[in-house]
Amino acid sequence: MKFIRFVVLILSVFLAACAGASSQSHSQSGSSAYIQNKGSDTIVNLALAWAEKYQAEHPDVSISVTGGGSGTGIAALLNKTVDIANASRQMQAEEITQAKARGFDPVEFVIARDAIAVIVNPTNPVSRLTMQQISDIYSGKFNNWAQVGGQDRPIVRLSREVNSGTHVYFRDTVIRLGDPKNKTLFATDTLLLPSSEGIVSEVRQNPNAIGYDGLGYVPSDLKKVAVAKDANSPYVLPSIATVNDKSYPIARDLYMYTAGQPTGAIKAYLDWIVSPEAQTIVANLGFVPIIK
Repeated sequence: MKFIRFVVLILSVFLAACAGASSQSHSQSGSSAYIQNKGSDTIVNLALAWAEKYQAEHPDVSISVTGGGSGTGIAALLNKTVDIANASRQMQAEEITQAKARGFDPVEFVIARDAIAVIVNPTNPVSRLTMQQISDIYSGKFNNWAQVGGQDRPIVRLSREVNSGTHVYFRDTVIRLGDPKNKTLFATDTLLLPSSEGIVSEVRQNPNAIGYDGLGYVPSDLKKVAVAKDANSPYVLPSIATVNDKSYPIARDLYMYTAGQPTGAIKAYLDWIVSPEAQTIVANLGFVPIIK
């Protein structure tokens, strides 16, 4: 009897193991492709909307989307832990050098365009600024709203954190006025916030605050400032139209990067992202489609 019980016990363990292996195999084969997508917080909501739509149409593909900033996504690509890195800035020369040292050439895809809106509290009477004035505010040269035609109030500067591609773009394009030799930095008392939503929340609560955000993140209850390239140029509000006609001076491309030329499911997904169907989602979320 003891021997029979032993045999039954061994058979039970064996059958359970087989069932477990069968279940695991079924789970792994349930999705034939898994794409990891990480990076820019500017792009993350758009990337999530794309992933949801694509997976609904392609149930054999699973897409994981996370934010963390452009620098985080690019670092993950360099470490070969993601398939696609999202970035609201172009890869820097040193990052491309690191990629080559690790055995691959990064491939860049322009997937949408964006305007960076300069925003203030609705109670702030300032409604227009030149690029130079914005630079002077963020570099600390101007510290009172009266210096740019506003009330006698201190200026509270808000920015994304340094790992953000939007932070880097704003520094290079606005604070440094696009001059690669200019080394001007954000004023040391600039408040660095971890998300676009954080900037929106602070501007909404603080009548002295100034911030910047991707156009798709700016709600209608906040005030967008009209921006001029210089004192002799027209003041222009950010919109899809003013990005496309290039009249708004703080606009940029948005990117995805892969480690080498993509193939298979990753290539199919990137091809879909630039299709009219996917670009309709771009416009719906307040960004600028690359297909007019």
